[in-house]
Amino acid sequence: MLFKVLGPLEIQTDDGRVLPLQSSKMTQVIALLLMRRREIVSADALVEELWNQRPPRSASSTLQTYVYHARQMFQREGIAAASPGGREFILRRSPGYSILVDDDEVDAWIAESATGSATRALEEHEPATALASADAALKLWRGPALANVPAGMALNAHATHLAETRLHLMTLRVEALRQLGRHKVLIPELYSLVHAHPLNEYLYSQLIESLYRCGRRAEALKAYRQLRSILDMELGVEPAPEVQRLHLDVLNAGWG
Repeated sequence: MLFKVLGPLEIQTDDGRVLPLQSSKMTQVIALLLMRRREIVSADALVEELWNQRPPRSASSTLQTYVYHARQMFQREGIAAASPGGREFILRRSPGYSILVDDDEVDAWIAESATGSATRALEEHEPATALASADAALKLWRGPALANVPAGMALNAHATHLAETRLHLMTLRVEALRQLGRHKVLIPELYSLVHAHPLNEYLYSQLIESLYRCGRRAEALKAYRQLRSILDMELGVEPAPEVQRLHLDVLNAGWG
């Protein structure tokens, strides 16, 4: 089984079939259990996620119905065997429910593991290994996390965390390419990244450095001016001291 949350939620069987997710509320339950897969998610937390602060009087029994439908979906597809010892994905555990899946059955946790590997590789001065790990993780994304799932406060928080994980992987990829001296490859990627994250000074600093190292000094200076203007307009602050020093190095042609 593979539970895909890095994009629209999909549940894929070992033989490549994708299970039909017909109920948005049932999908929401599965999604929250997946995001908190090592925990027992209380019935109250699930009710809060499903109906925010306006649960119906029948919320408890309706939640049980959604869980029942999820279990039936797995059994109907021949995944969760009804016989003793057969696998059951969603377990009733007081005061709520948990989902029984391994780390390598959820794409988000595969990506988290690869993020750790990329980080360690950079710490050990192995940029090629870091680049391979970051690229493998980034390929798992198919769009915004849980894009087809109605999200309450809890799922929104998890989706935000996954978006930050993706951005962190991108910065690891940038650092790996920088250490490998592949600045020409970096430039178009960094232009795209600073457009998507205009307040991210790290990404701008990498763009400025890569432009300069590729002999595009005027563009590097223009990128700095653009960052400074955005920060002033949006936050009323100057670029960080290290970015200002970078600007002076470019201005004075301070690198060899």
